[in-house]
Amino acid sequence: MKSRRLRRLLRRTLLALAIIVFVLPPTALLLYRLVPPPATPLMLIRLAEGHGMDYRWRPLEAIAPALPAAVLAAEDNRFCRHWGIDWQAVEQAWAEFRNGGRLRGASTVSMQTAKNLFLWPGRSWLRKGLEAYLVLWVELLWDKQRIIEVYLNIAEFGPGLYGAEAAAQHWFGRPADGLSRLQAARLAVLLPDPLDRSAVRPTPRLARIAQTVAARSTQIAPLLDCYN
Repeated sequence: MKSRRLRRLLRRTLLALAIIVFVLPPTALLLYRLVPPPATPLMLIRLAEGHGMDYRWRPLEAIAPALPAAVLAAEDNRFCRHWGIDWQAVEQAWAEFRNGGRLRGASTVSMQTAKNLFLWPGRSWLRKGLEAYLVLWVELLWDKQRIIEVYLNIAEFGPGLYGAEAAAQHWFGRPADGLSRLQAARLAVLLPDPLDRSAVRPTPRLARIAQTVAARSTQIAPLLDCYN
């Protein structure tokens, strides 16, 4: 009798895990093709930590084109040329590590979107594996325009700041569609460490990086043909 109950519990647990892994993500992504995500795990975690939550959805056409260009110049300039995982970047990162360099991530904007929508912050092989699985659903069910639109609305740009509109209003006192090229670049360089960086008082190093990103965002324009 006891072993039968254990088998039943195991079956139910496996069924619940299968639903969570194989049913919920595609169902949510199909829904989010049409409506904005109400919140993300990161937003709720930061809210519990006392950072607040300023999240104002804006369609892509209400965001200055300079911002997606700057974000992709800084984070993923092959966004329009890969299917979620940039294998060239993965190979380059691995080669650098084998040659004695630091193991860096090769995360694409698609992967960051999947992570932000469904997963928790932090670094672990489990989370990275789930991210790689989820990004396949993102790329299968959404077009590139929807991916960049969602990313720009849920990305963390500061303590309690999510998305282009909240970031533009907080850091520059203007709407997202009024960002200049340099302002967009300064927002883009916040993304790797949004809790400890400032768009209006960047360190000299960050200011130089932002200048580089601003220049590069115009140079890679021919590569950004999948969402315009």
